[in-house]
Amino acid sequence: MAAARSPQGTARVGGVKGSSRGGGAGRMGGAVRAVGRALHLPFAGAARGIRRATHAHGAGESGLGKLIELHAVNGAGDVMITVALASTVFFSVPTDEARGRVALYLAITMAPFTVLAPVIGPLLDRLPHGRRAAMAAAMLARALLALIISGAVASGSLELYPAALGVLVASKAYGVVRSAVVPRLLPPRFSLVKANSRVTLAGLLATGVAAPIGAGLHAVGDPWPLYGAFVIFAAGTFLSFSLPRKVDSAKGEDVALLAADAEHLRGPRRTGARRPGLRTVGPAVTHALGANAALRCLSGFLIFFLAFLLREHPLTGESAAVSLGIVGVAAGAGNALGTAVGAWLRSRAPEIIIVTVVAVALGTAVVAAVFFGAFLVACLAAVAGFAQALAKLSLDALIQRDVPEPVRTSAFARSETLLQMAWVFGGAVGIVMPLNGTLGLAVAAVLVAVGWLTTVRGLLASARHGGAARPRVA
Repeated sequence: MAAARSPQGTARVGGVKGSSRGGGAGRMGGAVRAVGRALHLPFAGAARGIRRATHAHGAGESGLGKLIELHAVNGAGDVMITVALASTVFFSVPTDEARGRVALYLAITMAPFTVLAPVIGPLLDRLPHGRRAAMAAAMLARALLALIISGAVASGSLELYPAALGVLVASKAYGVVRSAVVPRLLPPRFSLVKANSRVTLAGLLATGVAAPIGAGLHAVGDPWPLYGAFVIFAAGTFLSFSLPRKVDSAKGEDVALLAADAEHLRGPRRTGARRPGLRTVGPAVTHALGANAALRCLSGFLIFFLAFLLREHPLTGESAAVSLGIVGVAAGAGNALGTAVGAWLRSRAPEIIIVTVVAVALGTAVVAAVFFGAFLVACLAAVAGFAQALAKLSLDALIQRDVPEPVRTSAFARSETLLQMAWVFGGAVGIVMPLNGTLGLAVAAVLVAVGWLTTVRGLLASARHGGAARPRVA
């Protein structure tokens, strides 16, 4: 009986011991899984929240949500490269030497860019069936150029400048294609200005998140923000192909020509009817483009002029870095607010909106020049950011209203190119200005006044007619 019971008892005891060991391992595994879930939950929850926001109101079904996410990736990558270049070209040397280096940077990168920029739109017009590939190529090019710049930063090589030019060209190519893609991804009951405001706001938010991360990576080492940019743009390369196939469709599209392009059609080689140009689709678009160019010129001027001015003469009681940070945050907040207000206003009286915001920017610049001070400088930066964002969204609304569908995407490409050139011109003026706050802001006011005075009459006349007369495409 004892012998008979012994194996069972042994088995029972052994079974208890085995169960005890298995229970310990199970508790350990459960603890590991719990920790994993605890670490994963914030990221997964944030990802789900972002996905819900970007895909809301039909944006997920139309594909606009994918473009919003792609543009956020683009903004994060661009700011990583900006942090690296700013620390290398601007912050690492004394002010006088920095002005020379930034001027050299503009001469080597921006000057050729002003020549290449007008070519980007026409070249991309020839690739209407490869927009996803074009966006992916722009992302991949910047990923590879970020690695080249990282090597140049470490060695002090002059490869930095042509690589930076390549980044600018690739970034603008992406922007032009993005503008052409948005009309193809409009959800039902979405205006174009609302869609653009969502895309732009996503880029601004991503920039705000990525900027401190880039600064932290820079604290680790000069090339590290560029390594971060490489990873971000590499991800953007694959994300570009997640856009719907319909963005590659060019059904019903034609090429919109600016006035300068249209002049070439009057020569002996002209055959048949004139191709549609921006002048043939109504004066409101060209006047709005001129007013936006004035604001973009103001933006470029303030970025470079205030960067050097605040480095040499910081805001009262603050260091140069904190002063630049305050002005940068003010400009970013104004830009975000303008984008949000633009989404709310949609396309209500876009001509009046443009006239008003340019007038407000002009008045603020005049007051800041006369009563120069820290508070007014920050106010001017915020107003300039607000006006630029809202005026650009109003320009989008005018293009949507006045430019016929067959040439609308091409019109976006040409307008983006001209606005970038205006920014470059304003930045060049800001570089050569003496570091006198009153004089500099007076020049800024003059730049805005020229754009406002030359466009206000045409915009008000268009507003009085209410855009009722639909322009023809000749």
